[in-house]
Amino acid sequence: MTQTDTQRNAFTEDPEYAANLKRATLASSIGSALEYFDFALYGLSTALIFNVLFFPQDDPAMATVAAFATYGVGFLARPFGGLFFGRLGDRVGRKVVLVVTILLMGGASTAIGLLPTYEAIGIWAPVFLVILRLLQGFGAGAEQAGSTVLMAEYSPVRRRGFFSALPFVGIQAGTLLAAVVFGLITLLPEEALLSWGWRVPFLASFVLIIVAFFIRARLRETPTFIELEQHDQIAEKPVREIFTKGLPGVIVGIGLRMAENGGSYMFQTLALTFFIASIGQNADRSLLTWGVTLGSLIGIFSVPITGALSDRFGRRAVYRFGAVFMLLYSVPAWWLLSLGNYWVAIAVIAIGIGVAVNSMLGPQCAMLPELFGNRHRYLGVAMARELSAVIAGGVAGVLGAYLIAVSNGNWLLLAIYMLVLALITTASTFLVPETLRRDLTRLDDAVKVSSRESGEDVDATTLAIRAVQW
Repeated sequence: MTQTDTQRNAFTEDPEYAANLKRATLASSIGSALEYFDFALYGLSTALIFNVLFFPQDDPAMATVAAFATYGVGFLARPFGGLFFGRLGDRVGRKVVLVVTILLMGGASTAIGLLPTYEAIGIWAPVFLVILRLLQGFGAGAEQAGSTVLMAEYSPVRRRGFFSALPFVGIQAGTLLAAVVFGLITLLPEEALLSWGWRVPFLASFVLIIVAFFIRARLRETPTFIELEQHDQIAEKPVREIFTKGLPGVIVGIGLRMAENGGSYMFQTLALTFFIASIGQNADRSLLTWGVTLGSLIGIFSVPITGALSDRFGRRAVYRFGAVFMLLYSVPAWWLLSLGNYWVAIAVIAIGIGVAVNSMLGPQCAMLPELFGNRHRYLGVAMARELSAVIAGGVAGVLGAYLIAVSNGNWLLLAIYMLVLALITTASTFLVPETLRRDLTRLDDAVKVSSRESGEDVDATTLAIRAVQW
């Protein structure tokens, strides 16, 4: 019996499987919400608060660049976390790693709320901030990969796109919560905001850690990893496998993530910095964060919808739509941001996050795990996600802030940067076979087989018929 048959039967007949599917969805969603709450909150704080509190103010523009460099440090740690925990995930199981990463990532985020500022301890303030960002990134390096793999391996095969996308609603919820919370604290008087107000949301993330920990502790291991154990097929050296046999999948996965990840952080953080540089430091910061808020609200619906659409039309078609949308959106988006109109800027950011970015994120949730064989899936997804996070997301803030500083806010340079990211992802969609309904117990990677082989009983004719029926 194939994995397709086994999981279809389990989903309809086994109450325990159904209960674990719900538990896995909840556990993954809370972890995703925590990660992106912390990262979005940190990104918003970087552009508006940390540059003031943790760095000398002799040159405010360079203080902002330094703050974004600290933001980027978290991305540099993520591949190392992905490598370390990804190896464990393929060796000892998905569940154990997800329990550890939520504690590490959440603990570091909470500790940021306790840090003294530059005025209190001088150069040690940014040093401690960097250390905590490294720990936060190290844990986050396997968090999203683990949630992605966990849900893909638990999901009923014919609805894998939809179910795999559900935890990523947590990303939108976390980003939405961060934007709302940040918008509220910026309403405080500046003295209160810079003294204690900014600390509150970081300290409050401790509640999410406790909830996620107890839910994850009750999870069962995924069916596909159990099958690896039963057949004694666990990889002895998953790191060697992923950088030899699995390297094509990692490279394609990085390409697929460039526009989604880079675009996400450009719209969430860099757009705010650019807008303020365009109209001056007197900009209403709380109003501008509504763009991120609305984009995340749209994403709560667009992520599962595009995941479900990928179950009908195929992963590549839906993913390519999102990449091409961003390709066409890049130039007008940054030109519109340069106009300095609040309501236009809010709309641009909301569409960029809610439609352009999330139309790729929806199908990606199932597509990345489907690219890799069962022996090194966790590590493969982690490497594809986290290396791209450094190249796209981490560099976006630092390079973008630098371009704004040296070009006096030239919008065209930022538009070209986003355009390049979208071109890379669009091209990458032509390098990967259709992975729809691929058997996740297979040991080979999808990028090494033909398009017909990689998706069970799925071909161009089948997808065309479904499109007409839709």
